[in-house]
Amino acid sequence: MGAELTLGAEEELHLIDLDSSRLSASAPQLLTTLPSESYAAELQRTTVETNSRVVRTLSELRDELVRLRRGVMDVAGPLGVGIAAVGTAPRSEISDFELTPSQRFGAMQEKYRLLVDEQLICGFQVHVGVSDRDLAVRLAQRVAEHLPVLLALSASSPFWNGHDTGYASVRSLVWQRWPSAGDTGPLESAAEYDELIAELIDTGVIADSGMAYFDVRPSAHVPTLELRVCDAIPRVDDAVLIAGLFRGIVRAAEIDLEKGLPFRARRAPVQRAALWQASRTGLSAELLGAGPRPQPIPAADAVSELIALVRPALEELGDYDDVQTLTQDTLARGNSSDRQRATFARTQALDDVVRLVVSETQSIGAHP
Repeated sequence: MGAELTLGAEEELHLIDLDSSRLSASAPQLLTTLPSESYAAELQRTTVETNSRVVRTLSELRDELVRLRRGVMDVAGPLGVGIAAVGTAPRSEISDFELTPSQRFGAMQEKYRLLVDEQLICGFQVHVGVSDRDLAVRLAQRVAEHLPVLLALSASSPFWNGHDTGYASVRSLVWQRWPSAGDTGPLESAAEYDELIAELIDTGVIADSGMAYFDVRPSAHVPTLELRVCDAIPRVDDAVLIAGLFRGIVRAAEIDLEKGLPFRARRAPVQRAALWQASRTGLSAELLGAGPRPQPIPAADAVSELIALVRPALEELGDYDDVQTLTQDTLARGNSSDRQRATFARTQALDDVVRLVVSETQSIGAHP
């Protein structure tokens, strides 16, 4: 293997007042007692971001996610605050937004107005270590077509501003409004990527490289490829599944590069359509299959197709059995969006949906 293929993850967690089921703007208070190397502020005071250590196995990543969630729970619980790892908190409303005080965030609010004022969303990011940034850029082109399946598996944001949106991941629609979100277009090297970022900064539309909100991107500082398309995910094992699948996709793309296999990227509007379809229906209907000219197929078939495609890479990494088991579990119970809607259909109460996502996020005992 040419790449290190280490793993790291960032989780954004909504803070929930357990009495009212509404968002709690308590992040500044919690962060004063949490170690800065593992926890960080976000745009909104209702969110805490966790940053894992670099690990090598899915089991180690699971332990990290559990450790970091527990760290927030230990300081939030005595304040009557819980955590929810979902794309949108079910009872969040636009009026709940409270900006985290900082010069950078203040400047962003002044420039982007509604985009910041409605940024009540949380995502899950995965970093996979690669040997250099040039490789990361080339891999990013090849893995892009598989991102819609990962988005569908992670979808956890059917509710927005107190209403069912009809989407499995409305978070992804909110995120795509940023001017630097989406696909980078064809790139072949880190130099080309850096030139693209410099051009964007020169336009004055974005302020710095930290605002390169692409669906998948090379790190600006370390040789990793970062997945950014997914909703935050309440069940730890589902988050581990996403990380394992993404690493398998990266390794499969690296193997194809090593073999010199030709590659034809999807046209940007087709890729956008595939991501929209994933955000709209998640796992409950059809997704677009693999390849430059994808056709609609049942979502479960699209997931199975992806696993079959990357199976040799997963077996090489020692992850195939775990990924296969976790995938079967997810397909059997549905993604978080499915479970949230089922709960609301049964009780007609968003408070019950909030309790569901908090319970799933905080159920971090021993691996079943």
